[in-house]
Amino acid sequence: MKLPFHRDSHKEKEPDTLKIMHSENNCVELLSERLIASLQHVPPHQPIVLVCVGTDRSTGDALGPLVGSQLRRLNVDGLHLYGTLDHPVHAMNLSETLNTIHQHYNNPFIIAIDACLGQLTSVGCIQIGQGPVKPGAGVNKELPPVGHMHVTGIVNVGGFMEYFVLQNTRLSLVMNMAEIIAKSFYSALAGKQRWSTTPLARIE
Repeated sequence: MKLPFHRDSHKEKEPDTLKIMHSENNCVELLSERLIASLQHVPPHQPIVLVCVGTDRSTGDALGPLVGSQLRRLNVDGLHLYGTLDHPVHAMNLSETLNTIHQHYNNPFIIAIDACLGQLTSVGCIQIGQGPVKPGAGVNKELPPVGHMHVTGIVNVGGFMEYFVLQNTRLSLVMNMAEIIAKSFYSALAGKQRWSTTPLARIE
């Protein structure tokens, strides 16, 4: 089982990080616009790989695999996808998965999706930022950083009994956040001309 999480506090200091509550009416639109703004700098020949980190064995940590499974059903063009409910990417296979990605793709642009814990007022927020996520940092677990950019969902409150908190995170919240993130990726990628002639999403 993947161990939790990085914290969101240091991410709030980054000026290029978008942070929005998932229940906002224009949440999908704002997230999609930020994704488009970031991905338009990726050359057309550079493969885009989405790594949805998490496990289906913990409600709070299932955000990544839920996003991956929803994107698989949406058939997002031009997206190479790792991490679903059927085949999660977690602490036990994260390093192996990253090695596989770099062996299969030439200079891939990796986007990480993960859950995190944060302050009470931030629970339910979705963040998009540059740079990697650091799975396991919250419990001093040595796992490799993931991603050139990241999308994280703050699923519960951090700072105390993280394992218990994750196991008791509301499934409704996690599923709603996963749906918003998946729709945002679909909206950002489906209408882009650079993906219009590429095959359907490849599920690894």
